[in-house]
Parts: sequence; C-alpha cells; structure tokens
Amino acid sequence: MANPASKKVIIAALVGNFAISVTKFGAGFFTGSSAMLTEGVHSLVDTGNQLLLLYGLRRSTMPADEQHPFGYGKELYFWTFLVAILIFGLGAGISIYEGVHKALDPHPITNAYINYIVLGISIVFEAFVWRIAFIEFRKTVGDRGFWKAVTGSKDPTVFTVLFEDTAAMAGLVIAFVGILCAQIFNMPVLDAYASIGIGIVLAVTALVLAYECKGLLTGEAADPAVIAEIRRIIADFTDVKNINEIQTMHFGPNNVLVAISLDFENTLTVRQVENRVSKMEAQIGELIPSVDRIFIEAQSRADHKKAVQDNGH
Repeated sequence: MANPASKKVIIAALVGNFAISVTKFGAGFFTGSSAMLTEGVHSLVDTGNQLLLLYGLRRSTMPADEQHPFGYGKELYFWTFLVAILIFGLGAGISIYEGVHKALDPHPITNAYINYIVLGISIVFEAFVWRIAFIEFRKTVGDRGFWKAVTGSKDPTVFTVLFEDTAAMAGLVIAFVGILCAQIFNMPVLDAYASIGIGIVLAVTALVLAYECKGLLTGEAADPAVIAEIRRIIADFTDVKNINEIQTMHFGPNNVLVAISLDFENTLTVRQVENRVSKMEAQIGELIPSVDRIFIEAQSRADHKKAVQDNGH
C-alpha cells in the first residue's frame, strides 16, 4: 500500500514546481537572464521527476504475480534512481551548458526587477513545499541523526523530494546573487557563472540521490532494530538451540523478506518443529507488519556451517 505521507509530499512538490517553472521561464525569456532560464529548466525537471515518483509509487503497490512473486515494491526504487539520473543529465547538464554558452557571449539583463519578483515568489513556494517534506521526513528520523536517517531510510520518496527542494532553494539563492552582482558590477558574465553554480548544485544532489537509491535497488537489509526484534521473538522459543542465520532484504519500503536458519532441539518431532515454525511466522508477521515474506529452515548448526563453507560465504 502506498504511503499517504509520501504521496502528499510528492503532489505538493508537483503543483509547486509546475507553477514555479512557468513563471521562471516567462521571466527568463523576457529579461534574457541565463540564471532564470536555468532555474526554469530546474523546476521543469523537478515537475517531471514528481510525475515519475507518483508513477513509481503506484506501480510499487501492484500485487505479486507469477512474473514478480515478491511483488513490485522495487519499482519505486527504480523510478527514484531514474529521477536522480534525470536531475544529473537534464537539470545539471542543461544548467552548465546554458551557463557556459552565456559566459562565452554575455549580454546585459533587462528589466531585472521581474527576476527579483519571480525569485521572491519562487522562494516562498519552495519554502512551503520544503517544509511539508521536512516535517514528513522528521517523523522518520527518531533518535538518529539527519544523515543516518537518510542512509537508513527504505522509502526514498520523501528524502528525494526534500533533497530536490533543498537544491532548489540553494539554486534560487545562487540565481539571486548572480543577477544582483551582474547588475551591481555591470558584469553580465556573473549571471552565467550563477547558472554554472546551479548546475553544480544539481549534479552533487543527483549523485547523492543516485548513491542512496543504488543501495535500495540492489537489495538492502532491514533496519538493525527489525532484525533485533526478530531475534527477540525467536529467543522466546526455548527449544531453539541456536539461530544459525537471519537474512533480510527490502523489496519495497514496507515489504521485507526474511530467511531464517534455526537449529532446533533434537528431541522435537517433525510435527512439533512445524508447529514452532508456524507460530514464529505468525508472531513475526503480527509484531513487524513490514515483514510480509518469511522462510524458516530447520538445520543443525554443523550442517549450516558446512553449507556456508561450501557456498564460499
């Protein structure tokens, strides 16, 4: 099921970025500001990114089938990774290209006051959207620091929008400073440098997002707290001699696969082992709702060690 908070953040960013992109392009074409045109491209790319995130969010909720027995949760990670690539390729690439092009042939900005008005309105819109994303992200932080919350998050939608909006706010400041300095010092090339600066900010943002999404896309383990809770549940079963191994993988923000190897007491019958396994699966599923696939293997500790060695782990 899609996270309502994630959807709310994405829709707010979509509406805000589309409105902002229209005003930025209008101001850029009217005044001839390279930084404003770059900002228009930036907001337009962000608008497209939000559409991709919404599509990924919808696709990730599709039920499992024969082709995807574990569901479509990882689709969200794919589309978020694609968003990072688009920020880098379109947002950063076009911004830097526009800046270099303007630097080679600088020309004065006309009616600069229009740019200041649009930038001011854009900052208000971006701040509103950023606040929504930040409030939702704060709910996931808990006792962790900001960066640990980002690297530990299994739902990339909220922090992706937060990063996009942070980059957008930085870009607006750079555009404002570039246009202002170009006027004060009568150096139109500073407007071009601002465009290049915006492109660098977008490139760094895209690389960070791509790195985080890559981990989720290739398969990250569940949060250590989740694994610890699984161990606690199993520890209540006194006829489990040893937990050989617990392996987990996220197939979506709220879709975790768990594979467990357990060494049971030799005195248990096959029926009793089956009974214990059924109870464990029921308790884990009830106490940890994000775990929706559980595989428990009964295996002696010695046999498990041998299997691990044979597999080269």
